Amino acid sequence: MIYFLLTLTSSIVNELVINANEDGVRIALLHDKELVECHFEGNDVNYAVGDLYLGTVQKVVPGLNAAFVSVGYEKDAFLHYLDLGPQFRSLTKYTKAVLSKKLDNYSLKGFGLEPEIEKLGKINTVLNKNQKVLVQVAKEPISSKGPRISTEISIAGRFIVLVPFSNTVSVSRKINDSEERNRLKRLITSIKPENFGVIIRTVADGKSVQELDKDLKTCVQKWHEASKNLKNAEPAQKVLGEANRLSTVLRDMLNESFDSITIDSEEAYEEAKSYIQEIAPDKEKIVKLHNGKTKLFEVKGIERQIKTLFGKSVSLPEGGYLIIEHTEALHVIDVNSGNKSTQEKDQENTALSTNLIAVKEVARQLRLRDMGGIIVVDCIDMKNPDNRKAVYEAMRDAMKGDKAKFVVLPVSKFGLIQITRQRVRPELNIITKEVCPSCKGTGSISASITVSSVIEENIEYVITKQNEKGITVTMHPFLHSYFTKGLISKQVKWFMKFKKWIKISPDSSLGIVDFHINNHLGEQIEIL
Repeated sequence: MIYFLLTLTSSIVNELVINANEDGVRIALLHDKELVECHFEGNDVNYAVGDLYLGTVQKVVPGLNAAFVSVGYEKDAFLHYLDLGPQFRSLTKYTKAVLSKKLDNYSLKGFGLEPEIEKLGKINTVLNKNQKVLVQVAKEPISSKGPRISTEISIAGRFIVLVPFSNTVSVSRKINDSEERNRLKRLITSIKPENFGVIIRTVADGKSVQELDKDLKTCVQKWHEASKNLKNAEPAQKVLGEANRLSTVLRDMLNESFDSITIDSEEAYEEAKSYIQEIAPDKEKIVKLHNGKTKLFEVKGIERQIKTLFGKSVSLPEGGYLIIEHTEALHVIDVNSGNKSTQEKDQENTALSTNLIAVKEVARQLRLRDMGGIIVVDCIDMKNPDNRKAVYEAMRDAMKGDKAKFVVLPVSKFGLIQITRQRVRPELNIITKEVCPSCKGTGSISASITVSSVIEENIEYVITKQNEKGITVTMHPFLHSYFTKGLISKQVKWFMKFKKWIKISPDSSLGIVDFHINNHLGEQIEIL
C-alpha cells in the first residue's frame, strides 16, 4: 500500500488524497493544491521499516564489525555492531527463553536484565554463526543491497515509542518548554511498565494522561503480540508487521491540521475511518469517500502534477529549471537560470534570485521523491559571500518541514550545497517518458494503423460480439478532445453507427495512444 510532510497554518488548505487499486495504494499530500509528498505501497510489501523478524546469523565479519543475517530476503540483511543496542544480551536471553517455551510472561515484570554490551566492542564477542536473533528492519532493501536491521527493538505509537529492556524515559528535543518536558517525563515514568523504556514524541506536547496511557497500552499490546508470534516462529518468519503505509501516514501526520482526507476505495475508507476513530475521534468528520466517475487523482490535478514533477527536468517559477540526476552513490541537482537570465539587471542578481527559488523546489523534490543519502545541489555561481549565506539559510528554512533527518552544509566557493538526508526506503521513481506503442520509438506510424480505427474496432467488438451495454472508454485528454469536440464529433458518429451512447472519460495517467474500455460495472474489458 502507500506515503507527505510540512508546516501548516490555519490559512492554508491541506488535503490527504488516497487512491487505492489492485496494484496498491497511492497517498498524496496537497498543500494549497500543490503536491508536496507522494507515497506508494504495493500489495506485496515486505521488509518494511519497523517489521520484526526472527533472523539467523549467516556470517560474522570482524573486519566490518558486522554480521549478515538471513531474514528471508534474497540478500542477507546487514547488522552492524552499533545497531545491536546496549541491551542486546537481555534481548538474546529473552528470545531464547521464548523460543524454548520456558517463558509465558511477556510483560518483562521481574525479568532480570543482563549487563549492557560494550559501546565500542567487537561483533564476534556477542554473535555466532547460526545464532537466532530477533531483529527489526531499519532500512528497506535498496538497489542491490538487502535490508539493514537492528536489534535495538522499538515499537512506535502515535505519542510515544516503546523500548523493551530499558527503564529510560526521554523526551523529544523539539518540545522546548521545560515545564511540559518535566510534566511528560513524570507522567510517563509513573505509568510505564517495568523494564520498558519510553521515548516521548513531539506530538505528545499538551496531551492528557488518558491519551498517553491509551497509546502506551497499545504499544505494550503489540509487544505481547510479537512475543506470542515469536514463541512458534520459524527462522526468517515475520514476527510483527509494522502498520501499512496508510495507517503509518495517518499515525504520524494526523496531528497536523488537515482540512480533508479523501479516499476513492470503500475498503480503504472504512480502514482509515476506523483507525482515525481509534486515535483521533474528533478528526473522523474530515474523512470523505470519493464516488465520482472521474478518477480521484485526475479530479484533484495530481496526475498532471506527477507527470511534470518526476521527470529529469523540473521547471521553476519565473523561467529557471532543475536537472536531477541519480547515481548509485549520490544525487546531483543542477540549477539553471533558463530564460530568467534576461529578466535581471546583472549576473549576480540573476544567480541569487534563481537560487533562492530553486532551493525551495529542491526541498520539495527531496520530500516528494523521498530522496536520501548524499545530495549535491549545483547552484548558479555567486561571488558575494552574503548571497551564498542567504541561499544556505533559505535551503535550511525550506527543509524545516521535512521529518526525515538531514544535514545541510553551507554553499561552497564552487557554488555547491551538500545535503545528507536519511534514507530508509527506496526512492520513489515515476517514469514520465514512454515509448510510443504505435511506432515503438521509431518515429513513424503505418498509415493503415491509427488510434481511431483501433479504438473503433474494439468498441464494435464489445458491443456486437460481447453484447456489452453502458460502456465507457477511458483515454488520454488529447484523444478525449479529438473524439468529443465538434458538432458532429466522433462520439456522435459512434452513436449513429452503434445506436448506443458511448461515454468517453479523460485520464492523463494513460499514454497518449493508450485506452481502456470498461463495462457498466466499471470492470475493464479485455481489448483486441
